[in-house]
Amino acid sequence: MKKNNKVGKILLDNNTYIIFLALFIICCLLSDKFFSYLNLRNILLQQAGPILVAVGMLMVILTGGIDLSVGSVMAVGSSLAAVLMSSMNVPWGLAILIALAVGVVLGAFTGFLVAYLNFQGFVASLAVMTIARGIAYTITNATPVNLKSGTLNTLTSKQFGYPIIIITILMILIFIILEKYTAYGRIVIAVGSNSEAVKLSGIRVKRYLLSVYVISGFLATLAGIFIAARSNVGNSTIGEGQELDAIAACVIGGASLAGGKGSVTKTVIGALTLALIGNIMNLLAVPAYPQRIIKGFIIIVAVLLQVVTDRDKQ
Repeated sequence: MKKNNKVGKILLDNNTYIIFLALFIICCLLSDKFFSYLNLRNILLQQAGPILVAVGMLMVILTGGIDLSVGSVMAVGSSLAAVLMSSMNVPWGLAILIALAVGVVLGAFTGFLVAYLNFQGFVASLAVMTIARGIAYTITNATPVNLKSGTLNTLTSKQFGYPIIIITILMILIFIILEKYTAYGRIVIAVGSNSEAVKLSGIRVKRYLLSVYVISGFLATLAGIFIAARSNVGNSTIGEGQELDAIAACVIGGASLAGGKGSVTKTVIGALTLALIGNIMNLLAVPAYPQRIIKGFIIIVAVLLQVVTDRDKQ
C-alpha cells in the first residue's frame, strides 16, 4: 500500500513532465516530420523568446502579482534595437544594451507602481502595456524596420552555435539557481505566500516586489530582441497576446496565480508544451483560427489536470 502511495506521489509531483512527454509522443505519432532535426531546432529557435517571457512572468506570479505588459515590452525591445541600428548606425551590441536598459526602466516603472504606490499588478501592468505599445508604434512609425545582415541575425547563426538558444539555456540555469538555491528566491516565494509575515520579519518587501518586475521587463525585452534577430526585422506589433501564453505556461507548470508556488523548470516545460501544440497543428495544416480554439481547450485540459492533482495532494 505504501509503495502505491509513493508511486502516486511521484506521478502527482511530476505531472507537468508527464503531460509534456505524452504530448511529445502523440506529436511523433501524428507526423513523421515532427521528430526531425530541422523541426526540433526550429522549435527551440522559435521558443527562445517565449520561454524567457514565461520565466519573467513566473517571478512576478511567485509574489502574487501579474505582468500584462510583457508583450508590449517585447515590441519596444525589438523596435528600439532595430531603429538604433538602422537609422542611427549604432553598433548592434550597444543597441541591444540600450534596448535592455529601456526594458528594465519599463519594468521598474511597473514595479514602482505596484510596490510603492500600491497599484494592483493587473492595473499597473495594463497601463504600462498601453504605454509600451505606444512607444513601439511611435519609434517605428508603425512600420517594420529592416535590419542589415550580420547584425542581430548573428544571434541565430548556425556558425556561432545558435547564440539565442545558448543564452536562453544560460538564463534558465541562472533562474533555476536563483529560485531554488538563493535567499532571494526563497524570499520572493515567501512574499507570495504571506507578505505580512515577511514584513514582520524585517525584510523590505517593496524592494523584492520592484525587483521581479525589473526581471520581467529585462527578459521580455531580450525576448523581443531574439524575435527581431530571427526575422531580421524590428516590428512594433510583435508580442501581441504573449502575456497570455506566458501566464498559461506558468499555470501548466503548476504555478499558483495566488503566489507562493511555482517552478522555473516546470514553467519552461509548460512553455514547450504550448510550443508542441502549435507546432503539430502547423505540421497537420490546421488553419490558424481553429488552432486558437483547439489550443484553448488543450490548455483547459492541462490546467484541469494540475487542479485535480493538486487537490489529490492535499
